[in-house]
Amino acid sequence: MNIEEVREYCLSIKGAEECFPFDDTTIVFKVMGKMFAYMGLERQDDGFRVNLKCDPDKAVELREKYESVIPGYHSNKKYWNTIYIDGDMPDSEIKAWIRHSVDEVIKKLPKKKQEEYAAMKNE
Repeated sequence: MNIEEVREYCLSIKGAEECFPFDDTTIVFKVMGKMFAYMGLERQDDGFRVNLKCDPDKAVELREKYESVIPGYHSNKKYWNTIYIDGDMPDSEIKAWIRHSVDEVIKKLPKKKQEEYAAMKNE
């Protein structure tokens, strides 16, 4: 995937919105006001990367399976992974982990907010 494809996929998630709360070069994607992904818009020496929330056990599994997955850069390494989007992880798997990140965010919301999210229509 390239950076624009990651952005488009994140925005295709039900209720997703983007913002720039940190600076002009770090895009943040949220659902229900909670962050599920963020990425720098400027290419680093080692490529573009996206940070995704992850179940702690699965986070470790991903890091062991793919060289392109490392503990979350500038985030809680227990719950966040950094994925180099032009690395060895297939596009379909990146999309699945973006979806997983959204699910992790939603399941931590209060029950009422979870129900509100479930009732939302995909726009």
